[in-house]
Amino acid sequence: MSDVSLPHDEGPARIGRLRTTVSHSARIWNYWLGGKDNYPVDQEVGDQILSFVPGLPRSAVADRQFLTRAVELLVGEAGIGQFLDIGTGLPTADNTHEVAQRVDPTCRIVYVDNDPIVLTHAHALLTSSPEGATAYVEADVHDPDTILERAAETLDFSRPVALTLLGVLNFIIDTEQARDVLHRLLDGVPSGSYLVISHPTTEVDGEAMKEAVRYWNSQGSAPMTLRTREELVGFFDGLDMLEPGVVSCSRWRPVIPESEIVDVTQFCGVAIKP
Repeated sequence: MSDVSLPHDEGPARIGRLRTTVSHSARIWNYWLGGKDNYPVDQEVGDQILSFVPGLPRSAVADRQFLTRAVELLVGEAGIGQFLDIGTGLPTADNTHEVAQRVDPTCRIVYVDNDPIVLTHAHALLTSSPEGATAYVEADVHDPDTILERAAETLDFSRPVALTLLGVLNFIIDTEQARDVLHRLLDGVPSGSYLVISHPTTEVDGEAMKEAVRYWNSQGSAPMTLRTREELVGFFDGLDMLEPGVVSCSRWRPVIPESEIVDVTQFCGVAIKP
């Protein structure tokens, strides 16, 4: 089945919220990944950011590849059949439900985002296998209680769930607030659930990344922040980390020889709630 939760303002009001003259992180990410769901302003800002950090498209690719490996492991080895994907972004190849349902067609996935450009493409995320389910919820990461309430229409929170937040906590500027959001989400899922995070850092090309973020934050789009590896480790307090811990996305259980790995600024980690 496919189930979608769309807001009542779908239509002209929603389209009116699309800001095609202001760059957007999801569209820039889409541009770097070679997609077509972006506007000239996204390409312009994306190119300017690349003038600071030319290797950022590698981070975008490594982040998607990390998602694939993590989901395959959680479904295939850990037996997780439910995913709450917060900060969905624009559909690309190997979305969460596609990866999960290749391994187990009965997997159920709820996507969460609050951006109208993502909502416009939501139906592309809802091509579930007949045995499983997908749903889309419009909600903000700052409101975890609403996220859990709406997701419960599709997911069974008496059974373990994988919470995935890839490239979204960086839009919660205050670190304590970000930790509070994670705690509230984790309080809503049972023991045996997993937390999957990726986040841009100062660990690779640190000064250039800071310049890039300063430029990004001056463009009028949603402000973001970088964090250190130690700060990301703190997001997993109270959980049991999976090896290899918090590392560059390219180094999380890679499938290529170590000699071919290039460190990227996007770091990640996976942990289980005891």
